[in-house]
Amino acid sequence: MVQDGIGRPDDLDRLWTPHRMAYIRGENKPSDETSGECPFCRVPSLPDEEGLVVHRGETSYAVLNLYPYAPGHLMVCPYRHIADYTETTDDEAAEIAALTKRAMAVIRSVSNAGGFNIGMNQGHIAGAGIAAHLHQHVVPRWPGDQNFMPIIGRTKTLPELLSDTRDLLAKAWLG
Repeated sequence: MVQDGIGRPDDLDRLWTPHRMAYIRGENKPSDETSGECPFCRVPSLPDEEGLVVHRGETSYAVLNLYPYAPGHLMVCPYRHIADYTETTDDEAAEIAALTKRAMAVIRSVSNAGGFNIGMNQGHIAGAGIAAHLHQHVVPRWPGDQNFMPIIGRTKTLPELLSDTRDLLAKAWLG
């Protein structure tokens, strides 16, 4: 029996995920609209393994999400610090689409994903965690992946370390 925050016993188990506190506190999110504090501008300057970059294109790149909804959850980001999809050049829009297609094929090949959620949250009002830099989410889905853990247990389980997922996807990306 575990005690709740004020000392009363309850019958809930706890899985501690202290790394999520950085996300909750907004750490590593840009404090303003400048590219100097943007993690999506910083990541391309890092080695691929350190930045969790899966693939680099000419105008955009694919990177694993630090706070994934599912194993293999990645994002496709333009290198340029732009906030809105309408600001993309034709080349950027085409490469974002091409990298999204390739990401789906690669993830499917290594994990047998049964489906995907693909999308961009444009602006804070629409739910963008980092609204200052455009990014498209590619979230793999499997039958039963939304089982009792996130719904009743309010816990997400990820069966693989991000560095292992990055290595697997980066190798498969090359074909």
